[in-house]
Order: sequence, then structure tokens, then C-alpha cells
Amino acid sequence: MWRYRNPVEVRFGAGVFDDLGATLAGRTYCLVTYDDANGGGTFAELTRRTIAMAGQPAALVRNIGPNPDFTSLARSCALYAEAAQPIEVIVALGGGSVIDAAKVLAAADGSFDRVRTYLETGKGADRLGRTPIIAVPTTAGTGSEVTSWATVWDTEAKKKYSLAGEQFYPTTALVDPTLTLGLPRAVTVSTGLDALSHALESIWNVHANPVSTSLAEVAAREVLDTLPALAADLGNAELRSRLARASLFAGLAFSNTRTALAHALSYHLTLHHGVPHGIACSFSLPLVMRAVTGCDPDCDRALARIFGPDLEAGALRLERLLRALGVSPEATDHGIAARDWANLVDAALSGDRGRNFIGRRETLIAALAA
Repeated sequence: MWRYRNPVEVRFGAGVFDDLGATLAGRTYCLVTYDDANGGGTFAELTRRTIAMAGQPAALVRNIGPNPDFTSLARSCALYAEAAQPIEVIVALGGGSVIDAAKVLAAADGSFDRVRTYLETGKGADRLGRTPIIAVPTTAGTGSEVTSWATVWDTEAKKKYSLAGEQFYPTTALVDPTLTLGLPRAVTVSTGLDALSHALESIWNVHANPVSTSLAEVAAREVLDTLPALAADLGNAELRSRLARASLFAGLAFSNTRTALAHALSYHLTLHHGVPHGIACSFSLPLVMRAVTGCDPDCDRALARIFGPDLEAGALRLERLLRALGVSPEATDHGIAARDWANLVDAALSGDRGRNFIGRRETLIAALAA
């Protein structure tokens, strides 16, 4: 028996950003986005376009950085609380960090303390807000526009939390691939590899189902086909559209499974070594693929439909892809001492995401030693 559910209304295609005004339908809104220092120079214009369509926001929150943490999110919630009118909906215009921050704002309803208490103690779920969210992703990789959780960092304590709940699914996702035009190569590669990790991790996952796996297979094949070409031709609108669709499909896949071991391994690298999320969660994919091969017939068949029947050749293909994009598949090249790597793997396997992994520890350790 299996189930699949995703309540987000998705509108995809060039120009769907222009539907934002009609989607808001006159409701008072908070706009969450980047300032141009964090967004690469385009978000002032996107903010102007939003206001032209929807009127002035009741609150404007644009202090969002790459990994929203307790300190910055407390300030975001204070900006939200300054709204002169009650906020009826939140518009998240940006990458995964913006959409995740919007979910925190929806939960906080002006008070970050209630979110922090819930994250740290697990208590107070009934006090969390549920303001609706319209998500407008400007990168192709996060999938946050179709998931019900947000990653929240406590950088001082070196901890990562996940804010999760049905109310944090955006009501609508406007996925306009033209908004990804102009992204620099580093962001394009990192977010694209994040999408690949979402796809593969939803396949080698204890929660995999036929719908999530079918979506993941399409997503993985598209990322493998398009990302190297797009990295060499950043202005190609067709490749941008294909990668945006792949990211969306990967998001729809892992919205039902969550991620697994590669993401579990990534958190230490991001917190302690500053490795960008998409790189941190993808460099280990060849290792993890070798460790899962032969553990589950359904998983093997799904991977064969992506990589062909020789799964070792598939792992080699992943390694070549990473290296061609400038990403080393070796942990030691990302700041991890060789003596610490096995301990980090064990710690990751024991965490929530690690327990989603269908592979066996002994197979992983053998692959690690090979």
C-alpha cells in the first residue's frame, strides 16, 4: 500500500509571474524577498513589478541571506510585525532561503519566539500561525515551493532544525523559468545539484512510492542532461525551463519522502565549513549510490531507468558530472578530515534523514573504504 499527496496549486511557464496580481486578488500581503546585495541585483526590479501588479505590500521583508538563522529570522519577524494592516497572505519571491523564511513568518505571525520555542522543545504547535503563502521561486533547485517544511539554522549553536506542518505548504506556486535567467554559474550549479539530490534521495528512501519515484526519475534524467549544458550556456532559455521543471518534479517527489543520507551528511559541512547547501548535499551522491546498489530491487530498477543497467557506471557518471561542474566528490576536499569522515557518516545515519536511507551501514562503510 502507498499514498501520495501534494495540495499546492502549481502554475508553470514563462510569464506566470504576471499572474501574481490576480492570484493575490486584492488581499493585503507581506513581500519576502532579497535586497540586491543578497539577490544579485535583480530583486529591486522584481519588487517594482510586484508592486505594480499588486499594490504596496503591508510589510516588506528583504533581509534574507543564504541560510536563514535564528538571528536574522527574529529580525524578519519584527519587520513583519510592523505591518500597518493585518496580513492576509505572504508572497515569497526568491530562492529556497526566501521561501523557507516565508514559512517561518507564517508560523511566527509576528513573534519569532513561538517558532524558536517549538523548534527547540517540540512544544507549542497549537500556537503557530498559518498565514497562506504564494511561492515564486527564482532558482531551480530548492523545491520549497511544493513542500511543507523549512530549514532553520542556529548558527551559534551549530544546529539545524526543520519547521514542518501541513499549513506550511504554499497555497500556490508560480514557477516562471524566466526568473532564473541571469543567475550566475555558481548558483545555477549549486541549486541544480540540490534538485538532483532531491530526486535521487527520494528514490533510495524508505518512504518512496510509485508516484514520487516516477517524478524523481524524470527530474534526475533532466538534471543530468541539462545542467552541464546550462553551466556552459547560462542564457539558454530552453535549458532554464527544463531545469526549472526538473527542480519542480524533484520537489514534488521529495515532498512525500523527505530527503535521506546525502542531505544528512550535508548539514555538518554547511554549519562547520560554510559549504553551500547544493554542493554539500550532492558531493556524496556517487558514494551513496554505490552503497545502495543491490539493497532494494525497486530502487535498482529506478536507478537503471536513469543511468542504464550498469549502476557502477552510473556512479562513475555522477562523479564525472560533479568534477565537470567543479565539485569534488571527495569529502576531504570540502574540509572534512579523513579520520572524521566515518564518524560523520555514522552520525548522519542515526539522524532523521539518515534513517530514511534504505541502504545498509556495512555496505556504505565498504564503499567508503574502497
